Parts: sequence; structure tokens; C-alpha cells
Amino acid sequence: MASAIQSKTASKKKPVVAKKPVAAKKPAPAQKTIVAKKSAPVKKTVVAKKSVPVKKTVAAKKVPTKTFVQRAQEELIDSYDEEFEMELDDNRLDELLMEMPEQGPVPEGSLDRRIYFRELFRLQGELVKLQDWVVEKKLKVVVLFEGRDAAGKGGAIKRITQRLNPRVCRVAALPAPSERERTQWYFQRYVPYLPAGGEMVLFDRSWYNRAGVERVMGFCNDEEYEEFFRSVPEFEKMLVRSGIILIKYWFSITDDEQHMRFTMRIRDPLKQWKLSPMDLESRRRWEAYTKAKEVMLERTHMPESPWWIVDGVDKKSARLNCIQHLLDQINYQEVVHPAITLPARVHNSDYTRHTVPASMHVPDKY
Repeated sequence: MASAIQSKTASKKKPVVAKKPVAAKKPAPAQKTIVAKKSAPVKKTVVAKKSVPVKKTVAAKKVPTKTFVQRAQEELIDSYDEEFEMELDDNRLDELLMEMPEQGPVPEGSLDRRIYFRELFRLQGELVKLQDWVVEKKLKVVVLFEGRDAAGKGGAIKRITQRLNPRVCRVAALPAPSERERTQWYFQRYVPYLPAGGEMVLFDRSWYNRAGVERVMGFCNDEEYEEFFRSVPEFEKMLVRSGIILIKYWFSITDDEQHMRFTMRIRDPLKQWKLSPMDLESRRRWEAYTKAKEVMLERTHMPESPWWIVDGVDKKSARLNCIQHLLDQINYQEVVHPAITLPARVHNSDYTRHTVPASMHVPDKY
């Protein structure tokens, strides 16, 4: 055996035999580390996908083929953002927004969440200034929110009132009229909700129910319908002459978008309360509501009280656009308040705080 090995090493093929162990060393750890280092460029391509040009191409491909599941996921994210807005600490806003990761490719026409939150809080700060100006100048402001069911009226109202004083800015959402109210002058039940000096009232649906829901659902006859159109211009002119600032918004969405939002409400137990029998019927009568809307806008768009259309397909953009437009309608200024000094608490030596019985305490469950 040894002699055979010696004869092989002595032959001319000795270099060939020597190459075999070299080939066996190719997958050695040193070369494996080289392969591991090659993964670095892959990371760079992932980062490159986050650049603006790639986002646009991705969005352009997804828009025509966006599935219901993808749209439902976007709806859920928007719902989570609503809770985030309610709990967010103002003092840590900038820090939290900087820590928030990018959401990835943004669908065409959608607003990046970080931009949305920054603008929302900025605009809400301006709303506080507007509120102070309304109180200072004793202004009377009425804002009407009309539009399709699930078009985003409630979401916009919530963002406007979220950080305002409810004693200054309140919401009027009237239920269906009672038997007594049906015999009144049509506008009578809305008059008590009109503002006094230094107040703002946001009507979540208004006297325009007669031109929309009541007309389509047959809750008013033709004579009452025509009388509404004869009366509403004079009624609104009287409001404006009395010093009321009247602003009217119509929230518009597409047929497909309303279908998706209704479907999400049916599946979400926390939002099922938003679906009334009237909402479901409005879905079936989409075209009848469209015709009623067109007639209403044509006959009630006046210089004294014009209509403003809000595109509500993208909720976040609709809210910001509506708030910014509302701020632009009133020439307000920041009210300078005197410095606030917290007074020292009075301590009485003869006062002893009484102990509350344990049976009166709310149990500590959390």
C-alpha cells in the first residue's frame, strides 16, 4: 500500500492528485464568509425599494388590481389610527412620529400616516385658536355636514371637535322627528339648536334631510318637497342676516367605496351600530339618492350659503381638507390670553381628611 502511494507521487500526475484536496477546500469557512458578505447588496436593494420612484411604480400596479382584502386591511388600519389619535400624548407627538416606521408603498391617492398625524395635530391647534376667536368676538357659526352614508361625515366631525371645548363647539345630531314635530313648521325643530354668540354648532345631517332621505324614502309628499325648496333659501338668508356664519359641506364617495365600507361595518362588531335599516336601504337606492343630491345642490347652492364638496374616498385626506377649508372660511386671529399663575393651596391646621371605606372603591382589575 505504501509502495503504491510512493509510485503515484513519483509519477508525472502528481500535480493532478494535489488539486483534489484543493478543490475540497473550496467550500471552506473562508469562502462561506464571502458568500455571507454578498447578502449586503440584497439589503441595499430592499432599501432602494423604499425610494419614491419605486413607490410610484408599485402603487401604479396595485391600484387597478387592488383586492377587497387589501382595501379591508386599509380600513382596519384607519380604525386603529382613530384609537391612536384619541390616546396620543401631545407632548410626545414629534418623538412618536419620528419613531413610527414608514408604512411601505403608499397607494396612489392615499396619504402617508406620518404626514396625516402631523397635519391633523397642527390643524387641531388652529381650531383651538379659532374657538378662542369665536368666543372673543361672540361669533355664531353653523356648519352643516351632509353626504352619502359612510362617506366620512362623522369622522370629520370627530376630528374637529376632538380638542375643542364642548361648551363652545357642540354637535347636533337630531333623531327622527316625533309625531308632534311632524306637525310643526319644518324648520322649527332645528331652530333651538342654533348657536348664540360665542358658539359653534356642527349639524350631523340637517334640514336637508327633506331633500335627501325624506324624498327618496317617501317620507314627504311632492307638495312638502317643493315647499322646502321655496323656503330653504329664505330661511338660510335669514340666518345669514342675523349674523350666523353658515357653511355647508357635502361628503361624496363612489359607489364601490360605499359598498366596501358597508361590508366592513357588517363584519366589525364595534361598528355594526353605525348601520341602520335606512343605511341599508340607501345602498339599494343609490341612483335615487344620486338624483336627489343633484337636484338639491342645483336648487340650494346660493351666494349667501354655497355648497362645498368634499371628496371622501380617502378618509384622511378628506378630514384634513375639510378642516383646512373650514379654517379658511373665518378670518380669525390668535387671542392673547393673560399668563396663568397657579395659586397656593390654603392649608388649615384643623382639617383632617376622612378615610373612604374600602367598599366604595372601584376594584383594581388592571
